[in-house]
Amino acid sequence: MNRRAILKGLAMAGLLPSATPATIRVANAADVPARPFDDTTVREMARELASKPFTAPDERLPGPLSDLGYDQYRTIRYDAQRALWRDRNLPFQMQPFHRGFLFKQKVDLFEVAEGQASPIAYDPAAFTLSEVGGKPTGDLGFAGFRLTHPMNRADHFDEVAAFVGASYFRAVGKGHIYGLSARGLAIATAEPSGEEFPVFRAFWLQRPQEGGTSAVVHALLDSRSTTGAFRFTIRPGEETVFDVECRLYPRAEMGTVGIAPLTSMFLLSPLDRLGIDDYRTAVHDSDGLMLSTGRGEAIWRPLANPRELQVSVFADANPRAFGLMQRRRAFNDYNDLEARYERRPGAWVEPIGDWGEGAVHLVEIPTREEIHDNIAAFWRPKAPLRPGQEYSYVYRLHWASAAAFAAGGRPAPAQFQEARQGGKPQPQGTRLFVLEAAGGRLAALAGGAQPAAEVSASAGKIENVVVQRNPETGGWRLSFELVPGNEKLVELWARLKDDEGPLSETWLFRWTP
Repeated sequence: MNRRAILKGLAMAGLLPSATPATIRVANAADVPARPFDDTTVREMARELASKPFTAPDERLPGPLSDLGYDQYRTIRYDAQRALWRDRNLPFQMQPFHRGFLFKQKVDLFEVAEGQASPIAYDPAAFTLSEVGGKPTGDLGFAGFRLTHPMNRADHFDEVAAFVGASYFRAVGKGHIYGLSARGLAIATAEPSGEEFPVFRAFWLQRPQEGGTSAVVHALLDSRSTTGAFRFTIRPGEETVFDVECRLYPRAEMGTVGIAPLTSMFLLSPLDRLGIDDYRTAVHDSDGLMLSTGRGEAIWRPLANPRELQVSVFADANPRAFGLMQRRRAFNDYNDLEARYERRPGAWVEPIGDWGEGAVHLVEIPTREEIHDNIAAFWRPKAPLRPGQEYSYVYRLHWASAAAFAAGGRPAPAQFQEARQGGKPQPQGTRLFVLEAAGGRLAALAGGAQPAAEVSASAGKIENVVVQRNPETGGWRLSFELVPGNEKLVELWARLKDDEGPLSETWLFRWTP
């Protein structure tokens, strides 16, 4: 899951389509007339495509483009003066990505206006191709697109979202830089059989309203196991919000599907940096999985860079929200002048309607470098998705700096903003954990009030639990010792409470030697 190497580890061969229906594939976009389009068009395409056998893609490109390296590919730029809608003075503009490097499959782009979909013609003159062999002949098409909008300054169109590579996309809110990614769908992630990577084969971009605040994008998804129709309503702002409508049409039974998947990177933090020699305090795009369960419990699970692949499963019914968040927001939390991890957004998924029984899955993959995306989180339905059926999932995807959820009918609880661990000499192997909580009802406790702590472990022993006010943060510090003995895996659980109930979210962590 190496998105930083431009999805180098996707192993796309054999998983993507080569032939598309005549209603989608465009031999020469300039010669194809506009066709009627409404909110049902892509659904009908996906339903029809699901009834046909899957075929792998033809990713052939002219010689120089077929062998591009990363640095060469970066030299290809689209002329911003030719961006879609630039000449109409509309609030959004679109710039396509050229095919090449690891983005070899052709993705068709259409503009939708007044109920008609018109193909967007490929023109090599719109790209800077002189350093990669000059302008090719023929209609090579596109690899995806970026969407821009004047988000940070009224006189400048900032990139707010990009769709490129398989079904990957990402976005930013005001003041953010790109970090973690989302995907249209995940299939068999971390399964022994190997992961299947669906791809967005075509996009339809609705012409924005003059003075409008949102952009609408439709997408057709395809893979060996399923097809899908997506509708994204994108609203940039302090937090950028995607309203996502997803409909799936399985070709085969899918028991390992991942709905609303998120993909991120975690290398080290003060809680998990053993064996990594790095001057920085932390290196990650996300530092924890945040859950708001259907039962009303708020959960925070700090991420880890494990020594072996590990999968954590959080069973639930009708979840309220889940996401991968970046809580540490100060430069000194990272001390990296180039990566600026403190400016990367978190992303959380808010299901709309009932999703039934299932589980949030968290996948953590060992890595020694920050170029690899080694974290995934998604919702997996309890019952498998079966061929011949339509499955609908609607959710709101927030790209934001922070989030807090009400729990059990009460206001949002205190959050664990920091966690550290270190060794103690006696008994041998003892680990000291120090957690910092702030916010919620903790902030309103009277001067003499003292929260109670609940701490437990699945194995080993918990000793020396201490709760004390932290005047430097305005919150409370919870510390405890774990004596693991010979245990190789311990699940830790902690929270603060008073007579009225929980004061903090539930803190979970999987400790391994």
